[in-house]
Amino acid sequence: MANRKKFLALGILAFLCADLGVQGEEKEEEQTCRLLGKFDLNGYVDAKNHTLVIGGLFPIHSRTIPANESILEPVSAKCEGFNFRGFRWMKTMIHTIKEINERKDILPNTTLGYQIFDTCFTISKAMESALVFLTGQEENKPNIRNSTGAYLAGIVGSGGSSLSIAASRILGLYYLPQVGYFSTCSILSDKFQFPSYIRTIASDKFQSEAMVKLIQHFGWVWVGTIAADDDYGKYGVKAFKEQMESSNLCIAFSETIPKVYSNEKMQKAVKAVRSSTARVIVLYASDIDISPFVLEMVYHNISDRTWIASEAWITSALIARPEYFPYFGGSIGFAIPRTDIPGLKEFLYDVHPSKDPNDVLTIEFWQTAFNCTWPNSSVPYNVDHRVNMTGKEDRLYAMSDKFCTGEERLEELRNTYLDVSQLRITNNVKQAVYAMAYALDELSRCEEGQGPFMPENSCAYLPDFEPWQLMYYVKTVKFKTHDGKKIQVDQNGDVIGYYDILNWQLDDNGEIAFVKVGEYKFASNKFELVFKKNSTIFWNTESSGLPHSVCTDVCPPGTRKGIRQGEPICCFDCIPCADGHVSERAGQRECDQCGEDYWSNEQKSMCVLKEVEFLAYDEALGFTLVILSVFGALVVLAVIIVYVIHRQTPLVNANDRELSFLIQVSLLITVLSSMLFIGKPYNWSCMARQVTLALGFSLCLSSTLGKTISLFFAYRISISKTRFTSMRPLFRKIIVLISVLVEVGICIAYLVLQPPRVYKNMESQSIKIILECNEGSIEFLCSMFGIDAFLALLCFLTTFVARQLPDNYYEGKCITFGILVLFIVWISFVPAYLSTKGKFKVAVEIFAILASSYGLLGCIFAPKCFIILLRPKRNTDETVGGRVPTIDRSIQLTSASVSSELNNTTVSAVLDE
Repeated sequence: MANRKKFLALGILAFLCADLGVQGEEKEEEQTCRLLGKFDLNGYVDAKNHTLVIGGLFPIHSRTIPANESILEPVSAKCEGFNFRGFRWMKTMIHTIKEINERKDILPNTTLGYQIFDTCFTISKAMESALVFLTGQEENKPNIRNSTGAYLAGIVGSGGSSLSIAASRILGLYYLPQVGYFSTCSILSDKFQFPSYIRTIASDKFQSEAMVKLIQHFGWVWVGTIAADDDYGKYGVKAFKEQMESSNLCIAFSETIPKVYSNEKMQKAVKAVRSSTARVIVLYASDIDISPFVLEMVYHNISDRTWIASEAWITSALIARPEYFPYFGGSIGFAIPRTDIPGLKEFLYDVHPSKDPNDVLTIEFWQTAFNCTWPNSSVPYNVDHRVNMTGKEDRLYAMSDKFCTGEERLEELRNTYLDVSQLRITNNVKQAVYAMAYALDELSRCEEGQGPFMPENSCAYLPDFEPWQLMYYVKTVKFKTHDGKKIQVDQNGDVIGYYDILNWQLDDNGEIAFVKVGEYKFASNKFELVFKKNSTIFWNTESSGLPHSVCTDVCPPGTRKGIRQGEPICCFDCIPCADGHVSERAGQRECDQCGEDYWSNEQKSMCVLKEVEFLAYDEALGFTLVILSVFGALVVLAVIIVYVIHRQTPLVNANDRELSFLIQVSLLITVLSSMLFIGKPYNWSCMARQVTLALGFSLCLSSTLGKTISLFFAYRISISKTRFTSMRPLFRKIIVLISVLVEVGICIAYLVLQPPRVYKNMESQSIKIILECNEGSIEFLCSMFGIDAFLALLCFLTTFVARQLPDNYYEGKCITFGILVLFIVWISFVPAYLSTKGKFKVAVEIFAILASSYGLLGCIFAPKCFIILLRPKRNTDETVGGRVPTIDRSIQLTSASVSSELNNTTVSAVLDE
């Protein structure tokens, strides 16, 4: 290897020195640099009697024999590993040139020759060939008239990205046109580095995009890459990674296959494939480069992988062998669209060593194809100097003891050379030759004065033209192929990428078939994958189902992706969404917050309407409170009826009958107002319930105050020797009226200025919407019920003073107890109300309303109704308003008769109208 590099360096140095020597020719002719030796190149040439020559570079062999390190002199390496595929490509170029020469519509007065070299699929041989094309073996300066003597028009080749890059860097210095047929590396689109290079195969940019779309189509997100350690593999994987990153997909691992076998590097790639969880792997290499890797996969028995193939090996018979199917079966990848080339099959069969005894390539082909030795030939075949998987060097000179007879039949062969069923790259070779021919044809048809060159729109002429002049036509070439397809290169020298999607399957004969399952084509203003409707794809998995290749399974609905620090985005943790947040779709990166009226379900997979909570009529608590309210209202109505029926009796008339009716009506209002707190709140119900309650209690307590003031005056009269002026009934009505009017004024101001409204309480319970009333102004609310509290306090003070007034039905004491019950209820209500939430808060308030109403009703009117209904004998004027015989101990003095005992002054006027 070192000697080869030395020899190549010396060759290039000599080549450059030639230019320097030309400059000094006139001064010192003897200083001209010359090549010290000849390159060991094999190939074909046909340049005699031809106007122009087109050069060709093809990988007829797959590698060079390693140099002997003991030899210090530079030696041009020999080649080994006959490549039937490259041999077919080379024959296709010869067939195409002959076809062009037979046509009358292209270059009618010009014939094309060819000079073809074997690059041996190595950079060194490609460089040697490029130098020979420019200088010739015996020339000391580049004159574009190579060793054939004919004028070199351009080059077709070199049969691999790294080879084309190396050759183009030299050929581009002289702007010598080069048309590639198999080099897809994206860097070749850079016209600053490669100004004279165009190609009839699409750039890897298109293939990388197609691969990513294929991966997305099948839902894979975790993919490994294996690439050849050359420009094709490195730039191809680089473009692929960029596309993967832009699509938020991940690379599980990225390893390279060494060009020169290295057990350490190969085992590193094998370990990555075996240990990774990625079940889909992109293999970006040529068939020649991956051959050792395939053997490693077989040796280590690594199966259950799906390989995404690049166009360089998807249809290669070198890899597509039945014995490799358990490991590489089901491979899916992209191939150049196939076609049929008329006459090529017959031309390929027209080969025989006897035609030219010096044709070493044909002899080697025959020997390799039939595994025999051609008589009197020293051409070796099936030679392999590579280092095997155990690290030892093999030198296998498999010269067969069987001699070739020449009667062997090519029809009986089944190899890549004669297989014309998958003419894909082969067709690119044909198109590359035609691209050169059509460019020459355009140049030959130029009319003087209408040409593209300066000065004076001049033309170039065959066969004398400069390479850059032909390059003008090459980079703008347009033509139709034999199958009707249009070929046109863009400003980067590239053609549009169209691909067939192939899948490796076994046919009925046990051979690997390249089954077309779809296409990658330009449609609807964009490139897209189009799969056949009835196509069946074979997957090399245990279940024969679609491979599952992920680092972490897609997070289910209800969870979100949690990034793992330092790991690719495809490796994540699935974190449950927080309460109130959901992820409706699988694989969401963030959970979405539910709207204010919604809450997450138990699985956190969707937002559901929040449960709206209020004290409803149809639930047990609400129904119970309704029953209590209705029952209380019925009791009040019963009391009213009793009072109406017995309205003329002394007990009803005692201490202002009208005030008693007002108290009863107000209690009916307060009891029924509790029903406004039940059911779904509305703005009108929110405004009505507090106002109704405040007005009800105001009327009740102001009427009770009228009674207690009467009792207060009665007590003062009973204990005083002084004559008091009695309180007229009108004054008591005025007290009630004033109290109610003040309350009404506050209520009106409350409803006008800051009325209560329905409020959705979402703070108390996040999973529920508590429909409640926002009471608006707390100041107004306190003012309303403050009036009621003040009236209750006055009632308590006045009746507490008069509680000892003798009375048969203890009215003073009853009112005192009623007010005490009111105080106890509402004092205990405050902490209970503040400590509860939701509908129970409303229930506590209703309980307070009902309890206080029942308390007042029971304490004030129960004793009277008891006497009226069950002790009617006590309901007499004597008992209620006059003296009672002292011998009847069961009847005590009343507040109406106490004045007769004290100062013979009746005070019944205090109690009666």
